[in-house]
Amino acid sequence: MAAEMSVFMNPVSLVQSAMIDYFAGDVRRINHFLKVYGFAKAIGELEGLEAQSQFVLEISALTHDIGIRNSERKFNSSSGEHQQVEGPPEAKKLLESIGISPNTIERVCWLIAHHHTYQGILDTDYQILVEADFLVNIGEDGISLPAITQIEEQIFRTRTGLRFLHWLYPPSGGSELTGY
Repeated sequence: MAAEMSVFMNPVSLVQSAMIDYFAGDVRRINHFLKVYGFAKAIGELEGLEAQSQFVLEISALTHDIGIRNSERKFNSSSGEHQQVEGPPEAKKLLESIGISPNTIERVCWLIAHHHTYQGILDTDYQILVEADFLVNIGEDGISLPAITQIEEQIFRTRTGLRFLHWLYPPSGGSELTGY
């Protein structure tokens, strides 16, 4: 039925619905991927991503933590390393069932397999996914201001991601926010 519906519905909305179903009852995880999706969508659009990259980014943001359930079952751990291994096969099944193209699935799975790897980020969709995940994780994990400063220096590269970071977590009183 999902394949029939995809003719009439936005594929990103179908992925969003499928992910809410996948994590049914786990409000914390659903809220997490929805927040990451919101930031990734906004950053991608404001940074001027071309349409296909934006599409891949949005699907990746929705599915980036899909491996967490299997990681917890198999390893009793939600570590990023395990998620990067367990996520792509789960995402592939889910995205194929919706009718997402193989090329898009391949890129989404690659991004899922690397979204906790922070060295060698060269592609804009990858950079934005990592930044969006950090914007949410900083708040959810209660990360300290000195650690946020270190994350900013080591991770953030997009103008929009940096603006959002400063707006959400103003550095030392927020005076640096003038002009944004």
